[in-house]
Amino acid sequence: MGRAFVAFDDAVFNGAGEIPRKYRELIALAVALTTQCDACLKGHARAAVEHGATDEELAETTYITAALRAGGGIVHGIKALGAVQRTSVA
Repeated sequence: MGRAFVAFDDAVFNGAGEIPRKYRELIALAVALTTQCDACLKGHARAAVEHGATDEELAETTYITAALRAGGGIVHGIKALGAVQRTSVA
């Protein structure tokens, strides 16, 4: 299973695709920021820079991730309020 995962990961990041490698790494960084995987954060930040990402792009990726996480918190908070109230919260 470990070898299969490494082969899959290699195909995702090094294989042919429509998304350039720098952007694949920035997407991976955003996911790593969301999942808070320390090894993934470091690895994908370094790989993004190796493939041309700037500090500004790393920062923007961080802010995009923060906005999505905050939005998810708000949406789920509304769902929680709706679960305890008889009327829907919009």
